[in-house]
Amino acid sequence: MKKILITGVTGQDGSLMADYLLKNTEHSIIGGVRRLSVKNHINIEHLLENPRFFLIDLDVTDSQNVDKVVEEHKPDYFINFAANSFVGCSWDMPHNHMQTNCMAVLNQLESIRRHAPHCRYYNAGSSEEFGDVVTVPQNEEHPLRPRSPYGASKCAARHLVKVYRDSYDLYAVQGWLFNHEGVRRGEEFVTRKITKNVARILKEFEQGKEITPLELGNLDAKRDWSDAEDFVSGIWRMLNQDREKPKDYVLSSNETHTIREFVVEAFNFAGFHRSICEWRGEGLDEKYFHGKDCFVRINKDFYRPAEVDLLWGDSTKAREELGWTPKSSFIQLVKKMVDRDTASVMYP
Repeated sequence: MKKILITGVTGQDGSLMADYLLKNTEHSIIGGVRRLSVKNHINIEHLLENPRFFLIDLDVTDSQNVDKVVEEHKPDYFINFAANSFVGCSWDMPHNHMQTNCMAVLNQLESIRRHAPHCRYYNAGSSEEFGDVVTVPQNEEHPLRPRSPYGASKCAARHLVKVYRDSYDLYAVQGWLFNHEGVRRGEEFVTRKITKNVARILKEFEQGKEITPLELGNLDAKRDWSDAEDFVSGIWRMLNQDREKPKDYVLSSNETHTIREFVVEAFNFAGFHRSICEWRGEGLDEKYFHGKDCFVRINKDFYRPAEVDLLWGDSTKAREELGWTPKSSFIQLVKKMVDRDTASVMYP
């Protein structure tokens, strides 16, 4: 039985990875979590009684803590999902993002180099690294052109992964994960913000209450959205390549959709059919109406200082070389998220 250390295990990606590995392998899972006064284990509560799953205290920004953990456990796999991953707040906390998203990766790679050189390491990258895109769609050869402190921190981490792979012959890889969502996604992310508020508006509407509109920023930003559950198998395949020549890969749906499209489909699945809803107004005054009720309005405060207008992945390489393909469509993803959030609001 091998040991797999997962950081960020309480989040969307880390918990889904733990689910996948416990189901599809016989390995033990070590979940690294920060010691907090209030524990947030909602995504892993169902795993806590599993004899192959256990938690340890791990602060990835503390190099001594990381070093101690790697030396003690000597993991066979190290999967890093720990990150500050909300792009919008990275302008307000750039140092924090660089510390958690970049320096933490350096801590992990150094500890692996010193204490567990046999370990296979994966770092979660981001499509935000491509930023100000020059070609469409974006594959592994696209230059890194970030437009946010978050994107810059992820780029720095990616360079560290490559440097340690080339310099020390470590098995260290990165996946550029385009937007991947689901029912475990944090409510600060735009997709979950939309589906949670669609559920709230549905309840207000059915109870005859005054509607409080959902407020959003750039409706025309285009993103390549996938179901996060589809990505964990691709990550596991990245970790099990030929040891001599590990590569980095893009994971994506190979489609792009606007936030506006996500909004329309989400309300559609909540019963507000697109044929009876309409957008009215222009620019910052644009609103989404159902009859006389305003469901969505623009708030300029939600615009980023530097917008990324289009992200559209090309995961051909992963599909051909790893044999990976996503299972869920954009429409299926939106429906799943709306169904879960409306059920939790309407039938708590």
